[in-house]
Amino acid sequence: MAIGERIRFFRNLRGMTQKWLGQAVGFPQKTADIRMAQYESGSRTPKEDLVNALAGVLEVSPLALRIPDIDSELGFIHTLFAIEDLHGVRVEKNENEVHIVFDGNKPNVDRSVFQMLAAWAEQAEKYRSGEISKEQYDEWRYTYPEKDTTQHWAKVPSQELSDALVEAFKDKLK
Repeated sequence: MAIGERIRFFRNLRGMTQKWLGQAVGFPQKTADIRMAQYESGSRTPKEDLVNALAGVLEVSPLALRIPDIDSELGFIHTLFAIEDLHGVRVEKNENEVHIVFDGNKPNVDRSVFQMLAAWAEQAEKYRSGEISKEQYDEWRYTYPEKDTTQHWAKVPSQELSDALVEAFKDKLK
């Protein structure tokens, strides 16, 4: 989720208008809503001081607004928070494990994401059980979805190939 989408998400969560938020961070009343619309649409990117001001007014960490750096621990956790917001997941703790749960029966869960995660879980289980090697598992992950055989990600054949197959088998279709 881009920074503008995060701004809009938190603004709506707090029940604020673009004009009110813009004025709260110091934009003139006449242009406050226009400026906020530009940031939310992505046509402008806020500088660091504005991100901090927006975060203060929205009562969130600046990390919650920025595009997270998944290579840092804080960026990683804020990425997971955004996934919770976007895809309706929940986090659960069971003894010494923490699980991120994508419940396919929940109406706010993105079905395609759920299916992709189910395919990933299937491949991970194959790797853990020794059915496939680490190299095969990594190849599946790093080429996804091209080499995924668990879902309907098939490529449609060209019209020429389709026509040739129809021609070759037309007498068998009768």
